[in-house]
Amino acid sequence: MKQIILITAIFMAMTVHAQLRLPAQSPSSSIKQTIGLTEVEISYSRPSVRERTIFGDLLPYNEFWRVGANAATKITLSGDVLIDGKVLKKGSYSLLTLPDESTWKLNWYEYTSGDWNDYVEAAPVLEIKVPVKKRESVLESLEFHFQDITMESATLLLEWERSRLEIPIQVDEKEQISKDIIQTLAGPDIFDYYAAALYLHENQTELDRALEYIQKVTESPKAMFFVVTREALILQDLGRNQEAKKVAERALALSKRADNNDFIRMNQKIINQ
Repeated sequence: MKQIILITAIFMAMTVHAQLRLPAQSPSSSIKQTIGLTEVEISYSRPSVRERTIFGDLLPYNEFWRVGANAATKITLSGDVLIDGKVLKKGSYSLLTLPDESTWKLNWYEYTSGDWNDYVEAAPVLEIKVPVKKRESVLESLEFHFQDITMESATLLLEWERSRLEIPIQVDEKEQISKDIIQTLAGPDIFDYYAAALYLHENQTELDRALEYIQKVTESPKAMFFVVTREALILQDLGRNQEAKKVAERALALSKRADNNDFIRMNQKIINQ
């Protein structure tokens, strides 16, 4: 019985202790930067020098380092980018480096976990070498930040102690932006008209305008069964029953072709009414 009481007391003490919050020696941090249309987000922990010699001592040369502390550093890209001219696809990556006196090798891996040891034996999806520049003064805490930002490029700076690395990042979005410009200036597309008509009809407001929008879609011989059904429903709510019946007959045929029983029943009901 005494043993049970002792174990319970130890467990309670551990539980209370686990609730204690203390400042981290290497606090977590994150930074976001938009380059062109692409957002780059870096999540990492920031170790400090604390009067130590870092590179070549605390972090030996030519040994993998997770470019931070605690969990693996995570870099997330909302679109494809070029790192030093090499393509890195949209996604999340972990970054490891092999520091040296003059050049660092930077390896990007598909992010699978926060344990940086998982990547040491893995094959990187991208590998580059970046020369090290010397800072005039010691930077106490590890820092990622961006400079030289344009509409299609930026420089990612990695700095700590007296070391500074400049990593060029570019985006190639001209073709996509050109398509977006043409599409936007050409006016709303079919989906926009359908979405607007759906909203107006569901809210029973400006039904004449809802009909105008939906008919811009249904005038196509390729209009889908649910779109043509929506036209019939709008006509019905406008009290234009003969037109609603004719449109519902078209929608019924399309619904049967699509083998959609819900819309078959819906259009039969419109016709019967």
